[in-house]
Amino acid sequence: MKISIRCDDKYEAQKLASLIFIKDGSETFITSILNVVQNELVVSLKDQSAHSILLYDEQNVENFADFMQSVIDREDRIVSARAVEENVGIVKEKI
Repeated sequence: MKISIRCDDKYEAQKLASLIFIKDGSETFITSILNVVQNELVVSLKDQSAHSILLYDEQNVENFADFMQSVIDREDRIVSARAVEENVGIVKEKI
């Protein structure tokens, strides 16, 4: 399954892509979504740090949260995440 998430700018897109997926270890760093405030998403990582990501609008936040829930629940896994300009293309598959 694929999704494209639009971020606030290129920097936020690169940050989101790097937090979502690490190619070498084929792992996802995001372990939970801590909070959502309008277009801002706060995520928790495996190292227990928290990071804020600004998406384009509330609809993109909702789409991202829905898409990631099965990954957080370990039903799916991320196989790629790529930032192009302010957009991040994410692909997941069943485990």
